[in-house]
Amino acid sequence: MTTTPLLSAAGLHVAFPGRRGRPTARAVDGVDLDIGAGEIVALVGESGCGKTTLARSLLGLVPPTSGRVTFGGQPLDYASRALKRYRKRVQLVLQDPSGSLNPRHTVYDAVAEGLRIHGYAGDERAAVAEALSRAGLRPPERFFLRYPHELSGGQRQRVVIAGALALEPELIVADEPVASLDASVRGEILALLLRLRDELGLSALVVTHDLGLAWNIADRVAVMYLGRIVEAGPVEEVLTAPRHPYTQALLSVLPESGNAPVVLTGEPPDPSRIPTGCRFHARCQILSSGEAARAGVADLCRTRDLPVLGSAGAGVACHWAGASG
Repeated sequence: MTTTPLLSAAGLHVAFPGRRGRPTARAVDGVDLDIGAGEIVALVGESGCGKTTLARSLLGLVPPTSGRVTFGGQPLDYASRALKRYRKRVQLVLQDPSGSLNPRHTVYDAVAEGLRIHGYAGDERAAVAEALSRAGLRPPERFFLRYPHELSGGQRQRVVIAGALALEPELIVADEPVASLDASVRGEILALLLRLRDELGLSALVVTHDLGLAWNIADRVAVMYLGRIVEAGPVEEVLTAPRHPYTQALLSVLPESGNAPVVLTGEPPDPSRIPTGCRFHARCQILSSGEAARAGVADLCRTRDLPVLGSAGAGVACHWAGASG
């Protein structure tokens, strides 16, 4: 028996029309992705790979050009009233708490804002106190009248998380949730997200460029490159035995990898000019080293597109990985 994913994307495309005669940019170019109840999925890739656009589309902030998003088995409705109900159940946590918090609002008002927008009918003070407590700001009343500038970076991020928790969501989308924090604080915030998953059954999509973060927090990882997911699966499998050259390159720069860093040449291609064949081939260390030619797939790498990875289970979109077993 299969379990319906909490959130699912199927055949998702997001394209932005070019200006002044420029071609259309295919920011998300065929993505299947599932997030289960109580599961943390890390979406990993370089800047410009499309992961933030994908996350915004999953939140209903950017309607897809084609494909669909479902939540609890129901297609996402883009009518304003339906989206408001949806965003109560799926909350966004941004990477920069200083930019997310109004400097003129107290902590209490920042956490209560979502409750007020959604017309919360219960005890607002108790709901704010509970959210702050769950986010690790205790006793919560001590923070009610404080302003963002009076808090540390870690405390500000906890306030942002508390604002999301106040609405009792089923899933949060965290875009680089610890990127702006000191290394000493990152572990505390990651531990908080894990605790919320364990205590509340909260699901999360964590958007990051850091595979080390994915290792510490995720159940599954999806590696994205130029609008497509190129490798996905349980975090232990993907990060201990990566099959795609792009995943291998991202992992090689981690100090704990023990491998010589793989320096990728150039920048990711323009999403309005996606190359033929494997979209990574122009930067691929396997192709440039001759290994792909020895495996008999060099021409395929340059000319034949790869299928979209399925949303469930593990997989890799790579001609060389397929030929090498």
